[in-house]
Amino acid sequence: MTDLKEVAQLAGVSRATAARAFASPEVVRPATREQVFAAARELGFRPNRLGRQLRLQTTKLIGVVVPNLLNPVFAEQFQAMERAARLRGYNLLLATTDYSSERESAVVEELLRQRVDGLVLTVTDADRSRVLQSLAREDTPFVLAYHQPGHPDYSSVFVDNRAGMALATRYLLEAGHWRIGMVAGPALQSDRARLRYAGYCDAMREAGLDRLPVIEMPAHTQADFAAIEPFLHGPQALSALVCSNDLLAISLIAQLRRNGWNVPRQLSVIGFDGIALGTQIHPTLCSVVQPIATLAYTVIDQLLAQIAGAAPASHCLPCHIRPGESTQPYEETFDDPHQ
Repeated sequence: MTDLKEVAQLAGVSRATAARAFASPEVVRPATREQVFAAARELGFRPNRLGRQLRLQTTKLIGVVVPNLLNPVFAEQFQAMERAARLRGYNLLLATTDYSSERESAVVEELLRQRVDGLVLTVTDADRSRVLQSLAREDTPFVLAYHQPGHPDYSSVFVDNRAGMALATRYLLEAGHWRIGMVAGPALQSDRARLRYAGYCDAMREAGLDRLPVIEMPAHTQADFAAIEPFLHGPQALSALVCSNDLLAISLIAQLRRNGWNVPRQLSVIGFDGIALGTQIHPTLCSVVQPIATLAYTVIDQLLAQIAGAAPASHCLPCHIRPGESTQPYEETFDDPHQ
């Protein structure tokens, strides 16, 4: 295993200088500090490992990594976590990744250099993440938000994404819909989206109906009418859509209405997340609700327990359907004004 002495030798500095670069980077010249960090990256040595050993007391800082703040689900989560952390004497440092695994590595490294006591992470693919593998090896406290990890050393707080989307699909089936499709970002961009697609497939299979390939949109939270239009015409036209998240559902409804389609009379739409914004639009959004505030408080409590020495643990929270005006029972006789 690489040690500090090897890092110092490769960087061309003393062991003491290398130690200061990790423990108190602000007192080391920028050029020297970068030499040390570059050597650490080349040798696979994580700066935070030494920082944790040298620290005499906790920083009372928690690093939070989310894909972006454009999706209100992450903004709502962060606000609730900030409130929970403050009550426990902690502050949060936030970083975003835009669903990039390379960016995930970079921002985690930077947060560790800030000597955070632990991390709350929402990553692209938890089970394949090298960042998480590294953190687990080093016993760095972290908790995943929204993921359902298959790894026993990963602590997580989540809802059952597969069961939640199956619930949404059955809700539409019970309303008489049978031509149902699913809309998601490019190539099912996250592991949560893939689980949600599996839930859609489960419900369609149980009903003896054909499940369609996912209808891909250009971005995780942005709909494109051109992508959905081929599925709106003819005898097999869809009557309902489940969306991989609420913001995508809201964007889709806007695109449909802008192009002359009535939601829900001609097409029912259901989202997944239960963000507050969904109740403030017209039509109000039917959605699978994740208990975002409960999830945030549970994540903070779980992380602080790990920081205190507890073993990783996972918590599955319940989800439910929030009815909305974006869905209605299927009506066989609606007219397609675009035929």
